[in-house]
Amino acid sequence: MALLRPFTTLLLLTVLFSWAMSQPPPLPLLQALRAQAPGSQGWRGGAASGHPLRYMLELYRRAADREGRPRRGRSLNTNTVRLVQAASRGGQPWAGRWYVQPLTYRLGAQPEAEHLLRVTVAYPQSLQLPQGRLLCAMELLPPTKAPVVLLSPTAPSRRGWTEADITPFLSPVNGSSGGTLTLRHICVRAGRAAAASPPSPADPFLLLFLNDTRSGMLPEPRRSRREAGTLLHDLPGYLRDSGGDKSDCSLRSFPVSFAQLGWDHWIIAPHRYNPRYCKGVCPRLLRDGFHAPNHAVVQNLVHQLVDASVPRPSCVPYRYSPISVLMIQHDGSILYKEYENMIAESCTCR
Repeated sequence: MALLRPFTTLLLLTVLFSWAMSQPPPLPLLQALRAQAPGSQGWRGGAASGHPLRYMLELYRRAADREGRPRRGRSLNTNTVRLVQAASRGGQPWAGRWYVQPLTYRLGAQPEAEHLLRVTVAYPQSLQLPQGRLLCAMELLPPTKAPVVLLSPTAPSRRGWTEADITPFLSPVNGSSGGTLTLRHICVRAGRAAAASPPSPADPFLLLFLNDTRSGMLPEPRRSRREAGTLLHDLPGYLRDSGGDKSDCSLRSFPVSFAQLGWDHWIIAPHRYNPRYCKGVCPRLLRDGFHAPNHAVVQNLVHQLVDASVPRPSCVPYRYSPISVLMIQHDGSILYKEYENMIAESCTCR
């Protein structure tokens, strides 16, 4: 048995090399996410929890299905949403029935391709207490001596939380200064007075609605060796499919688990990514369902009737769909982003 180990190792290395140079192609989504993974430059993210995570998970479930496909009729009207938590807060906020908490947020510089559409603040508007209820509001504190602005809710309350639009106040005169924004969270306790102060409400957070205008939103992928753990998981299917499959060009499944890559602690949803790919021999008669261009039809005829050295058309994806990803970013913010052209939906011959 010991003599078989070198052969087994050589076989595995051969498969690893062959896999890197053959179908399925590299996965551009994984390459784009790799740059934001823990350990990359500037990473300060930690485990997301509490109200910010639950809020973004609800937003994600309204916008995408379990596989990450954006839902039709979703109401985001954008492809990117970033949640920003308070960078600093005041000291002791309770004074009798009143809770007053100043909060400072760092908006930071957005990438040039990300256009800021609007900014809202999400905060608990009404919270049930053991004795009574906590009623809250938000105030904007301008950097100058301008009057304090009482913000009005602009979204229906969900589980006691609501949103207020602060976009009109983000100009240099009325809103932020130096990339920071200061708000004041004010609550009053209604009902019977308690001997001790109740627990403090959760801190509000900002939601930045952005439109990423980058074409395809991802750089051109480079071929690289895939992770050995995922390869070993797919090895039986690879050996089966590499045995001279001559079926017609068709769509194939190729699921990847973020847990297998060790990324499931910072990629919140979806849990799996199935980009799918096209494989097979283009048929001699390219029917209308293949959506093949005239050039492919002519190339097929030349291969069959004139010169067999001219290759047949290649089996490639024809139509794609986007995928929505919810993740923790390097600065600790939570990001919802839709990546275009990430899931192959049909195949053609070109």
